[in-house]
Amino acid sequence: MTQQSLEPKTVAEDAGEGTLVPAGRSWLDRYFHISKRGSTVAREVRGGVTTFMAMAYILLLNPLILSGKDAAGDTLAQKALITATAFAAAFTTLLMGFFGKVPLALAAGLSVSGVLASQVAPQMTWPQAMGMCVMYGVVIMLLVVTGLREMIMNAIPLALKHAITMGIGLFIALIGFYKAGFVHQGEGTPVTLGPTGELAGWPVLLFAATLLAIFMLQARGVPGAILIGIVGGTVLAVALNAFDVIDPKQWASGAPELQGSAVSMPDFSIFGDVEFGGWGEVGAMTVGMIVFTLVLAGFFDAMATIIGVGTEARLADDKGRMPGLSKALFIDGAGGAIGGVSGASGQTVFVESATGVGEGARTGLSSVVTGLFFAACLFFTPLTAIVPGEVAAAALVVIGAMMMMNARHVDWGNRATAIPVFLTVVIMPFTYSITAGVAAGVISYVAIKTAQGKVREIGAFMWALTVIFLVFFALNPIESWLGVH
Repeated sequence: MTQQSLEPKTVAEDAGEGTLVPAGRSWLDRYFHISKRGSTVAREVRGGVTTFMAMAYILLLNPLILSGKDAAGDTLAQKALITATAFAAAFTTLLMGFFGKVPLALAAGLSVSGVLASQVAPQMTWPQAMGMCVMYGVVIMLLVVTGLREMIMNAIPLALKHAITMGIGLFIALIGFYKAGFVHQGEGTPVTLGPTGELAGWPVLLFAATLLAIFMLQARGVPGAILIGIVGGTVLAVALNAFDVIDPKQWASGAPELQGSAVSMPDFSIFGDVEFGGWGEVGAMTVGMIVFTLVLAGFFDAMATIIGVGTEARLADDKGRMPGLSKALFIDGAGGAIGGVSGASGQTVFVESATGVGEGARTGLSSVVTGLFFAACLFFTPLTAIVPGEVAAAALVVIGAMMMMNARHVDWGNRATAIPVFLTVVIMPFTYSITAGVAAGVISYVAIKTAQGKVREIGAFMWALTVIFLVFFALNPIESWLGVH
């Protein structure tokens, strides 16, 4: 495939420095700057379809992650979660296409969903948890508008940014192994292989086979490997179920079979089910820490992903400037609030957008195509519901492995870097808390730099974070000392 190189001058022209538009171009070409960016409508459509195929797994994984109970013992209906996930992805991606005009697609961030399911919902109701999501989205939008987002990004050491991504990867992988039944809570041990030290049942073996198949496809560079693996695992599950090879009771999420018609109306029952307040039992300090954790979970990857994909599309210059950057960052922040209102958790830019860029996508038209495909999925939720939870869980482990690849960027020979990274990465899954991992990394980084006499390298923002996280770890004794409980 031949890709036309764009000079920085072309980028500036696309950014709106005022150039004459050649006659004879269609309104579509003029609006999305298709010709200026060296693309064609056919390339944009192909890129948009490719990006959707690479991201479609989110329609299965996000409902799986958000399937747990809240503090009141309530759960969210699977069909409603699928509808919410598809709607939020469609809406935010269309916003990015029409207004950001860059080839970036958005969907529910697995890191944000993981925080909501493991740390937020167990302390409050699902509507209140979605309210937290809206709040974090508003915070990020304010950070973009004030210019603080980039300042904060620059203040966090690069090694810790990689560590947060890696830790979330292990956290997500643990969720996948647990949801599949590969890992269980042991008797006499914290965890064990299967329920009794060995794998039990066909579904968990299907999980392992799907996981291995996806890894093999990725090793061969097959586009859409995750989706292909999920589809293949689902087909095999349906066949095994149809021939009564597997007892239907063994499936954690129900037997993989179509219930009624393949087409149905969307279920918007959880749309707008958001509550602000009623956090008396949780406490203001905990609420603030939850919002802060959600901001961290949805914050660090977005800017790097936007610039990275923009550079791959040859839209960014050597200083990272690209057309629609400020709009893209704002829409990414708005995705948090949109996802909360929809009931799907915060939306963020997906690195899978790079697959569409690899097919030639250069403009927002490809994002429009991706968004339209997500919108079409609103009417095919029964098909999505066929996918067994064990098969979908395999993709969680794959995503975790992909996030762990950031380890190659860490200088493991430097203890001032390696120790905070190690603590960040391992404490997240070991404590089942993303906040605890980030807190341990920040505190240890500041402590080690101080011990080395390099206080000036720390920065005011890192000192402020250290104080906040010290309070986080000491919250229980502080509350007891103050007589709060």
